[in-house]
Amino acid sequence: MADTRTKLLDAALETLRTQGMAGASARAIAATAGVNQALVFYHFGSVDQLLAAACEHGAQQRIPLYRDRFAAVTSLSELLDLGRELHAQERTEGSVAALAQLLAGSQTDEKLAAAVVKGLDLWMAEVEQALGRVLASSPLAEFVDVTGLAKATAAAFVGLELYEGVDADGAAQALDALEELAALVTVLDDLGPVLRRTVRARLTRSIGPRSRSRPGQGRT
Repeated sequence: MADTRTKLLDAALETLRTQGMAGASARAIAATAGVNQALVFYHFGSVDQLLAAACEHGAQQRIPLYRDRFAAVTSLSELLDLGRELHAQERTEGSVAALAQLLAGSQTDEKLAAAVVKGLDLWMAEVEQALGRVLASSPLAEFVDVTGLAKATAAAFVGLELYEGVDADGAAQALDALEELAALVTVLDDLGPVLRRTVRARLTRSIGPRSRSRPGQGRT
């Protein structure tokens, strides 16, 4: 039973990659899985519920491939380098195409939207932990909402993955800009104690301190 369920989840993602939401019917998914289409409804109740489950399943399958790399990140530059590698690999694997279809479908399907958010949250948890670790000793630490920054980073990469399909040069330029921003943060980290205190004081006057969200906090 579990094997059939997994086949259907994998087949749903493959069908999204190759045929899009319009082609993701019970018949098409079952054919890709090599099973009877009645099993779609037996295991998931509906095609929409299968697609929702497939979104989270896809993230659960892909994230472990990068978890050790996320854990080894020690700087924003390294995190962005990993982001570039992940971006390229996931596009090659077809995950970006599947995500684009799921995002499009979720605009008019609340249940699918909730599933897409859950899948993306799994990625954002990895980013949040890495950000919390690399920013811990930065002068910016007390001014940054790590949870919010993780969401912004993940959203940026999702957008870039989709944008690259229509403007590859523009997407590359955006990634370069993010790397320049990471370089600026690295410069701040390398300042001496006197200059670090000066930067912290200026930031306090400009934006005020805030309680920095830690990995795992602020989630529902």
